[in-house]
Amino acid sequence: MTQTIMEQEAAQAPEIIREQLAENAQLMADVGEKLRAFKPHMAMIIGRGSSDHAGVFGKYLIEIEAGVPVSSAAPSVASVYGKTLALKGALVIVISQSGRSPDIIAQAEMAKNAGAYCIALVNDETSPLAEVVDDFIPLKAGAEISVAATKSYLATLSALLQLTANWTENMALINALQQLPEQLAAMVASGPQLTPESLDNVKNMVVLGRGLGFAVSKEMALKLKEVASIHAESFSSAEFLHGPVTLVEQGLVILNCAVNDESANSHEEQIKEVASRGADVVHLNQIDNSIHPRLAPLVVLQRFYLDVAHVAVARGFNPDSPKGLKKVTKTV
Repeated sequence: MTQTIMEQEAAQAPEIIREQLAENAQLMADVGEKLRAFKPHMAMIIGRGSSDHAGVFGKYLIEIEAGVPVSSAAPSVASVYGKTLALKGALVIVISQSGRSPDIIAQAEMAKNAGAYCIALVNDETSPLAEVVDDFIPLKAGAEISVAATKSYLATLSALLQLTANWTENMALINALQQLPEQLAAMVASGPQLTPESLDNVKNMVVLGRGLGFAVSKEMALKLKEVASIHAESFSSAEFLHGPVTLVEQGLVILNCAVNDESANSHEEQIKEVASRGADVVHLNQIDNSIHPRLAPLVVLQRFYLDVAHVAVARGFNPDSPKGLKKVTKTV
C-alpha cells in the first residue's frame, strides 16, 4: 500500500508514458526528420539536478544510437561568465521540469543565438523556453507535487528514447517503446528490491552501474541523499575500480544497478570484484531479461523509486517534502 505522494506519483509513470508516447508521436517524427536533415556534428545537453542526470542517459543513448558526440553544458558559462560557445551546426537539448531557472534559459538563448538547433524537453508547457528554442517537446507528466521528481524523470528518459529512435529511424526501438508502459507497470506490481532492512544503520554508500545503467545510478544516488538522508555517490563500476574501490575495506555498502545490455558482463565482473573485497552488495535488477536493452534502466529505476520512498519513511523522513528543498529551484 502506498504511503506517500512520492510513491503514488512514481506509480503513475506507466500510464503517463503511455499517453506521452502516443501524443508526441507525430511531433517526434517531425523532429527526427529535421535532425536527419540538420546532421548535427555534436550535441550539448543543458540541465540541473535530476535533469542533468537525464542528460547523462541522453549522452550514452545518442552516442550509442546516433554516433554523435555529446557533452554536458555548464550553464554558468552564459549566465555568470557571459560567454558564447561555438555551437553552429550543433544540437542542443534543454531538459527541465519547470523550464524557469535563469541560468538554464540564459544558456539556451546563447546556444540558439550561436547557431545551434535547440530542442527543449520540459514538463511545464507554459515555460518561457517555448519562446527560445526551435522545438518544444512537452513531457506530459502532469503536476508533480512531491519535491522528489519521479514520474517526470522517467518521462524525460522515455522522451529521449522516442526522440533518438525517430532521429535514427530505429524501428526496433520505436516498437519496443510501445511495450514500455506494461513493463513499468509490472515493476510497480513486483516485490521490493531495496528494503529498510538492507540499509539498516547505513549512512554512506555507493551506487554502481555501467553505461546507461550508470546514468540512472546517478539519479538513485541523488534520491538516497534527498529523501533518505543517506550520503550516496554514484560511480561507473569500471571507474570505481580505478581508486575508489579502496573504500570497500571500510565496510562499504554497494547498491548494484544491473541492466541487461551490452555492458552487463563486464559490470557483473566488476560487482563480483567489489564483493570479493568484502563489500555488502544490494542488488537492483529488471527481473524480465527480454526487455529491450535501451529500456532496461527505466524499468530498474521504476522499482527503485517506490522502494526508496519506503526506506525514507522507515528511517523517519518525509520523502514528499525533504528538509531544505523546494520543487522549483532557480539559480543564476
